[in-house]
Amino acid sequence: MSYIFNNPDIILKLLWEHIVLAIGALLIATVIAIPLGYYIHGKQKLTTVVLGILGTLYTIPSLVLMILLLPLFGLNATTVVVALVIYCQIILVRNVIAGLDAIEPGIMEAAQGMGMTRAQQFTQIQLPLILPVLIAGMRLSVVVATAIATVGAMFGAGGLGTLLFNGISQGRFDKIISGSLTVSLLAIVFNLSLQYLEKRLGKPLS
Repeated sequence: MSYIFNNPDIILKLLWEHIVLAIGALLIATVIAIPLGYYIHGKQKLTTVVLGILGTLYTIPSLVLMILLLPLFGLNATTVVVALVIYCQIILVRNVIAGLDAIEPGIMEAAQGMGMTRAQQFTQIQLPLILPVLIAGMRLSVVVATAIATVGAMFGAGGLGTLLFNGISQGRFDKIISGSLTVSLLAIVFNLSLQYLEKRLGKPLS
């Protein structure tokens, strides 16, 4: 704790970098997962294939995945963000599908009977109804992204992982403890914030 109080400028800088990595990846992953989940919903074979691929990618160790992405994106924050987006996909896409599955068929039949287009059905009915389930997936995703983003320091992305790796190389336990504690607190704050939003939107459908 002494390192945190004695070096607030360093902590705040690394904390901001970590927030940008985690939240940026979460937002990009969500923008991708919503249309992907919507498109494959109801297509059993396609859903099985897509979730199988995403599940396989999720099992790849973070360090290995980032190394595999290096030739494509280079040694920078982009590689880390892409890796985080990949890890978040399986969680978010599953929740989108679960949310859509939980909607009563009668609601959609009524919407069709009113002459609503598919786009109108999605934006005005389905998306609002799946939001609690989607937010639940975002809660888990942001915790995963916050944890894995620590590895990003090895790829020039900055963040609180810098303290951990510097502490290990320098034998500085104060840096290791400060970095670990700050990352943990950040994950808790993210989780509680989205949990509050989830409750405000109502109970999940699943």
